[in-house]
Amino acid sequence: MPKTLTKFDPAATLRDSEAIAEYMAAAFETGDPSYVSHALGVVARAKGMSEIARASGLSREHLYRSFSENGNPTLKSILAVMETLGVQLSATAAEKATEGDSEPTGKRKPRKKMTTKKAKVRKKSTVQKRKQEAV
Repeated sequence: MPKTLTKFDPAATLRDSEAIAEYMAAAFETGDPSYVSHALGVVARAKGMSEIARASGLSREHLYRSFSENGNPTLKSILAVMETLGVQLSATAAEKATEGDSEPTGKRKPRKKMTTKKAKVRKKSTVQKRKQEAV
C-alpha cells in the first residue's frame, strides 16, 4: 500500500515565543530577504493572520500578499508585523573574512544594467520633469 505524504507546515510547530524567536533567527542567518519575509509570514499565520492584521493596522489581504512566496513586503510592513509578534530586529557588526576564508564577504551583487528601452524611458521622463520645473 503506497504511503501518502502531507505537506509540512512550519506554522503548526511555532507554539511559543521561544520557538518563534529560534525560527526567525535561523531565517535571518540565511541572509536571503525573500526567505526572511516568507518566514515572517509563516510566523504571522501561526499566530493568526486576522489578529496580526488588527494589531498592526494592516489589512489581512495585504499581509497575505506581502508575505506570500512571491511577495515583496515593505520595511513598514515588516516592522509592523514584527512589533505585533513581539520579535525585535537587532544589528551587530559583521565579521570580516580573513584571506584564506572562502565565505562570502557580504558585499552586494552588482546591479543589472538597464536595457536601452528602460534607459530611454527614464531619460525621457527626467527631461519632461525638468521642463515642467523650468516653467
